[in-house]
Amino acid sequence: MSEHVAVPVAKSGKELGFWMCTALVIGNTIGMGIFLLPASLAPYGFNALIGWGITVTGMTVLARVFARLARIFPDADGPYVYLRSTLGEWPAFMALWCYWICCWMTNAALAVGVVGYLQAVVPALSSMPPAVPAVAAVWFFVLLNLLGALTGGRVQVVTTALKLLPMAAVILLGAWLLVADPGTYSQHVPTTPVTFGALMAASTLSVYAMTGVESAAVPAGRVRDAARVIPRATMVGTLLTAGIYVAVSAVAIMLIPQDELAASTAPFADLLDRYLHAGSGRWLAVFVVVSGLGALNGWTLLVGELTRTMATHGLLPRALAATNGRGAPVAGLLATAALATAMVLMSYSGNQTLVQGFTFLTLVVTAANMPLYMFCALALAVAWRRGLRTPRDLLVLGVLGTLYTVFALAGMGHEPFLWAVALGLAGLPFYALLKAGRRT
Repeated sequence: MSEHVAVPVAKSGKELGFWMCTALVIGNTIGMGIFLLPASLAPYGFNALIGWGITVTGMTVLARVFARLARIFPDADGPYVYLRSTLGEWPAFMALWCYWICCWMTNAALAVGVVGYLQAVVPALSSMPPAVPAVAAVWFFVLLNLLGALTGGRVQVVTTALKLLPMAAVILLGAWLLVADPGTYSQHVPTTPVTFGALMAASTLSVYAMTGVESAAVPAGRVRDAARVIPRATMVGTLLTAGIYVAVSAVAIMLIPQDELAASTAPFADLLDRYLHAGSGRWLAVFVVVSGLGALNGWTLLVGELTRTMATHGLLPRALAATNGRGAPVAGLLATAALATAMVLMSYSGNQTLVQGFTFLTLVVTAANMPLYMFCALALAVAWRRGLRTPRDLLVLGVLGTLYTVFALAGMGHEPFLWAVALGLAGLPFYALLKAGRRT
């Protein structure tokens, strides 16, 4: 059996190279979650650090799954072809449908999260309804990506470099204190005992912060030399992100008292204020905004390409496959921006606070990611079974990836699981209509 399975797609418009794909993985993974996550994990003490180890291991396995699938299907136009070629059309539709919802809801969550920090940077924005700047952010990046994937990719490289600066500052501060005053690391040792339940809760809590490892594979149709670039970018981006996350979380957990960290609304700003000088942490808000906006740009690029791919393969109305003169998926970008706008407006309705609205959106987004991760892991095992690639590590990766997604869903509790089921069922009428249209 041949080592690769050729799936023909258009060869034009391949603007994304290694650095842009790596920036997509890092930029889409490092969004808003990491800036609040140390406070969320603080009650778990050392369980949080061990839980991070579990999450990083599981998500690295899933990153490896996407990397291997990209090598097996070098000409595929993204994960849909991976799944259709191994599991069939219906599982491919279900996974991509849930993931498609996840992408434009991620844009809504990022826009809502950015506004809170943006008001601290630009106080004048506090005088207007928060939905206004949130919606404006969504549409700004739509307009930017209408200039083409190359433009969006360049912006992603720049914003990714900028968002790493505060992470580097926290890591350097932790390293300096370790050398200059090692005793600081023993002054606030967490006292929470290590238990299996706490480990499971802490590890699944950090899953949202690591979603995005698939970002290089989704726009595969736009990637130059995809069989080589996507696997490299996926693994390099995932490992760099994992290392950064574990380092900054460990510094915060070890250097800030557990109760104080749990009550913090800006953990890294509090860390800089405590060990540098008062007020230094306020500058962190600028980089948080850059981080959120960079992730919003990356996910906008991703959801446009995903919509185009699904429409091209008949999983969404064909009209959504339309592109402009620069090759940008104009119909997909406009449609998903309209959906994200509606979700932003919903998140500010009623009596929900900003944090409650953001938490609700991230809960649904995390659940919606799981079907894609699970089915791609299963696809790798099926590819091994059919002899599409002979090494046994494909079977091992497929089994481990599937088990990890089951573990993550179980740790999230019943509500996220029900959301994932509900999102999948919501796609069935669309699938039936599209199938009927194709038969006609």
